[in-house]
Amino acid sequence: MPLVSVTDIEYASKSALQAFGAKDWIAASVARAVADAESFGNVICGLYYVESYCSQLATGRVNGAIDPQVSASRPGSILSDAKFGFAQPAFEVALPTVIAAARANGTASLSVAHAHTCTSLGYFTSQLAADGLLAIGFTNASPVVAPPGGNQTVIGTNPIAMSVPDSNGGLAVHIDVSTSAVALGKITMAKAAREPIPLGWAVDAQGIPTTDPEAALAGALVSAGGYKGWGFGILAELLAAGITGSVNSLDVSALKLPTGGPHGLGQFYFIIDPSTHHADFAERLARLVDAVALQDGARLPGNNRVPMIEINVPDTLWDLVKSLESGPT
Repeated sequence: MPLVSVTDIEYASKSALQAFGAKDWIAASVARAVADAESFGNVICGLYYVESYCSQLATGRVNGAIDPQVSASRPGSILSDAKFGFAQPAFEVALPTVIAAARANGTASLSVAHAHTCTSLGYFTSQLAADGLLAIGFTNASPVVAPPGGNQTVIGTNPIAMSVPDSNGGLAVHIDVSTSAVALGKITMAKAAREPIPLGWAVDAQGIPTTDPEAALAGALVSAGGYKGWGFGILAELLAAGITGSVNSLDVSALKLPTGGPHGLGQFYFIIDPSTHHADFAERLARLVDAVALQDGARLPGNNRVPMIEINVPDTLWDLVKSLESGPT
């Protein structure tokens, strides 16, 4: 298993995306997200996705040559239309506008519409927190989650992320979780490894809890915490699809299939300037941080996240990514 630098991961990802038709700046934007995911050990959202990005560029399921369009229907409401391209560049071009809107108004929202899957939602909220803003994000995905008591998929894993800035330009709190019991990629990886999955992750086609990943993929994932997670998944669905004007999870085919219609998914972000109403946010945050720190073994989510600079990448995966740099065969 080779030890690969994050810089090399970013370069190889960008080269592969360019080879399959993505514009230079768009390929660079997506490659940065891939490298960031790998640097924090989020393998499901990193190199694992590069092959499907490339195959979908080749078939036209995602447009790697379209420039997103940013508009503002109201002073604090920003829309970035990805035009069925990648989510990362759509967010990137809107970032200066939404930061300025949050500073001017105290709060702002960003809707990213008609986008390819954004993979790691926390990648985006953390960029807003780096500018001193509190950010909460929501997105939807292809339907893999059934309602409690059901067996038919209705919503996606529908992640929610929140990033809270500290006073030093870092993150005091960072949450990035699916509202399902587990991310879909954990099921597919278990199937590939021929390993069972824990009970409570999924149900089979009859709605019966299963430990067989193949049966789970033919059935449905379940929400984290039952009805509580289901409620948060519905919240993410209504914001990501309903508010942005993007598609329902029900209308998206499996995210990694090479062919089919574009994802057309949405992401919705609340952005808040912590100093809007008073100057004591940092004090309130410190009170919380200190209370948790007093307890051995306890921590706030995402506290002390440290990116790796080199990653152990499986040989087969690294060889595949390197081969993609040559373009379609």
